[in-house]
Amino acid sequence: MSDKVIQAADFGCVAVLMGGTSSEREVSLVSGAAVLKALQDRGVNAIGVDGIPTLLDGLIARKFDRVFNILHGNKGGGENGVLQGLLESFAIPYTGSGVLGSALAMDKIRTKQVWLSLGLPTPRYVRLERGDDVVAAARTLGLPVIIKPSCEGSSVGITRVFKESDLDAAVQLAAGYPGEMLMEQLIEGSEFSVPVLGEQVLPSIRIVPAGEYYDYHAKYIADNTTYICPGLEAPEEQQMQTLVLKAFKAIGCSGWGRIDVMRDQFGKHYLLEVNTAPGMTSHSLVPKSARQMGIEFEELVWRILADTLG
Repeated sequence: MSDKVIQAADFGCVAVLMGGTSSEREVSLVSGAAVLKALQDRGVNAIGVDGIPTLLDGLIARKFDRVFNILHGNKGGGENGVLQGLLESFAIPYTGSGVLGSALAMDKIRTKQVWLSLGLPTPRYVRLERGDDVVAAARTLGLPVIIKPSCEGSSVGITRVFKESDLDAAVQLAAGYPGEMLMEQLIEGSEFSVPVLGEQVLPSIRIVPAGEYYDYHAKYIADNTTYICPGLEAPEEQQMQTLVLKAFKAIGCSGWGRIDVMRDQFGKHYLLEVNTAPGMTSHSLVPKSARQMGIEFEELVWRILADTLG
């Protein structure tokens, strides 16, 4: 992006893409409403658009000059590379990662394969298909484990398993979502989320849920989750930020996003997953981290959109 002063009119007509038909629809609608208001309050000609088919109608009619993608999730969402390919074909600039980064980040198994090929730390895992021997897989990794769909976000379909007798129910839950499943070594320790904005890694957030885990309820509903930002003291904070930026770039991500990280009792960091269109609700982590840097919500949204100007 150039250093020239950006005016609201420079963006043209912006489609704020939200909603859709993925399992994360409701969260996306809340995020999208917040982004839309922030842009309109800054004078941007922004229009809310629900789902890719509606966006396509607008693209064909040449209504939009660029897209702010806040459409979460897979299969009807905007994080799996399909939307990005559509926008590339129309030569429409958009926020966030491109086709490759979006597609890889949406697939937790492929993300891990890239990271492991580069020697980046991530929990050990087993790829599961329907009908696989899950008990044998769990014994390979050692309990406790996490079972989850490979291509869902927002803690959808996840189960933490501490006893072999609970494996079948966990697999049944994860199998209710499209795609492959993933059994992953459960790292016991502190959970962090680290946003990336352009080439800058924002302060980490240490997440301390009131309950035992940071699940869907703790993320989007509860008001008693504690967020500590920055989550670590130097030099550990710098070490985590360096790892996150390397991991973000390794799978071809760009623009903005967020990486979730576990830190075990010995201080080792484990990369979990990448979010290429993170939540922007009142509970969301990217705005919390940006605020620690003195970047308020409207300015954060503006900067994300400004990245589409090249």
